[in-house]
Amino acid sequence: MAQPPRINATSGIKEETLATCAPDLSDTLQKWIDFLRVEKKVSKHTFRAYTADVSHFITFIRDHNAKAPSIADIADIRITDFRSWMSKKAMSGSSNASRARSLSGVKNFLNWMDKNGIMHNAAISVLRSPKLGHKLPRPLLEGQAMKVLENADLLCAEDWIGMRDRALFTLLYGCGLRINEALALDIKDMPHDGYIRVMGKGSKERQVPVIDIVDAALKTYLELCIFPASPDRPLFVGTRGGRLNQGVAQKSMRQIRSVLGLPETATPHALRHSFATHLLQNGANLREIQELLGHSSLSTTQRYTEINAEELMRIYKSAHPRA
Repeated sequence: MAQPPRINATSGIKEETLATCAPDLSDTLQKWIDFLRVEKKVSKHTFRAYTADVSHFITFIRDHNAKAPSIADIADIRITDFRSWMSKKAMSGSSNASRARSLSGVKNFLNWMDKNGIMHNAAISVLRSPKLGHKLPRPLLEGQAMKVLENADLLCAEDWIGMRDRALFTLLYGCGLRINEALALDIKDMPHDGYIRVMGKGSKERQVPVIDIVDAALKTYLELCIFPASPDRPLFVGTRGGRLNQGVAQKSMRQIRSVLGLPETATPHALRHSFATHLLQNGANLREIQELLGHSSLSTTQRYTEINAEELMRIYKSAHPRA
């Protein structure tokens, strides 16, 4: 049975990809990796995606040209070659969103080389990204969100695990955190003076106010947790005492939504969407919500106004006597 491709532990680029590159391109890939990690400080998710996509692209160029690619070969890639690569991904079943992400990773690498005077490829700027559908966040209704929080501990065999899930979901809905932001917290990051410090995307820190229900849920969970507490211990831990895995939290939510009859869109991340949507419905302005969510662009936050408009139209049609 063929072994799966190995990933270089220090770079994220497949080892066979580096081995089949010309030395100048292999060295440049390592420098780009350092840039992503040290200077750009991209998230783990972005790092994995970019390195995987560039690995796939380099392998395609190697096979396409039937030789180990060098920097000069990358500079000479034509628009037809880029399109062939994108077509191959489409034929293998990659969605528009997946291909757009792959192109973003490759553009990042080529643009970085261009800015650093390593090489220039004019064709990459001409290549258009696949069109993406306009997808709106799918929040829960207020009643649905509260049901999740109230019942999060019912399906767990141990009290401390049930309270852990309740505390986690209460934090996501009460403070609008991303799931990875919440799971990255340590005990020393517990709320202080009514605020919690969160490290968001791009290593941007923000302060989020903490309401009483969140604070109480976190404290109750820590009192019940069977593992010794120390400042540097992960706040949310798994059954073996290590940092809680995101997949475990997602599985818990799937079980809860099945019991409560909630839609498949009821995910941990939907609690963050619900936080923003319900704030907007109750009078918060977009700038305030943008700051609480840690969005770098207001346009990202503006998606929630479209949700409000959809809900308003639904209510209008169901309530107006002439609708």
